[in-house]
Amino acid sequence: MILTMYTRTVIALLLLAAFTLLAATYAFANEGIRTERVHFKHGASSAIIEDSITGYETVDYVLRAGKGQYANVSMATDNTGNYFNILAPGEDEVAMFNGSIQENQYEGALPETGDYKIRVYLMRSAARRNEVANYRLEMIVSGETSPTVEADDAAAVRAGTGDFDATGRVPCAQYAGQPMGQCDFGVTRASNGTGTVTVTKPDGRTRAIFFEKGTATGYDMSQADPGEFSASKQGDLSIIHIGKERYEIPDAVIWGG
Repeated sequence: MILTMYTRTVIALLLLAAFTLLAATYAFANEGIRTERVHFKHGASSAIIEDSITGYETVDYVLRAGKGQYANVSMATDNTGNYFNILAPGEDEVAMFNGSIQENQYEGALPETGDYKIRVYLMRSAARRNEVANYRLEMIVSGETSPTVEADDAAAVRAGTGDFDATGRVPCAQYAGQPMGQCDFGVTRASNGTGTVTVTKPDGRTRAIFFEKGTATGYDMSQADPGEFSASKQGDLSIIHIGKERYEIPDAVIWGG
């Protein structure tokens, strides 16, 4: 089939448009999404974050909350193209709240228990111009969780708000070769050895260490300095390394008794 000059021009323009769209999508994907987990201080029901983003940079603030709790999230910003969305637990794309449509203020009861993503971003027009946005994000979560929330989910929520089942001290060291000292901890327990041990380091920063069925499985990587995680057992002790840090957590901490 012989193509006319007009047809060839149309095809070329369509291919160029498709390539441009693909390139823009690829550029955005390469930027990635920075993730930070939010923990309320002991006894607090709110947190405030002041930060900035540039261009296609996007940040997910991950906040654990329970079904039936009331959330109030608001953002003040110096850029009119800067908004936040809220994504329900398990969702990566579709927002339950869209700030660019509903303004940067959310209030309402949460529909389920889990990790909510508060996604801060710039609209594409502002991102293309590599604009900067300075913002102040306030997150408030109050009220009790629904009685139907599973125990392990409720324990994770309580760890984020400092509502501990028990407190005490565990052996710890912050540097390789440092003699073991003592660090304060708080634990929220679910069932079957599942829960979160929040250790307070000597400088006041915290480590939230996750347990499943009595075994340490990981830690909150958004807290303090990230490092390689490893865990082993010596008798009734869980020996945990996070980077150069070492923690010794007795089974009784997570199991109770």
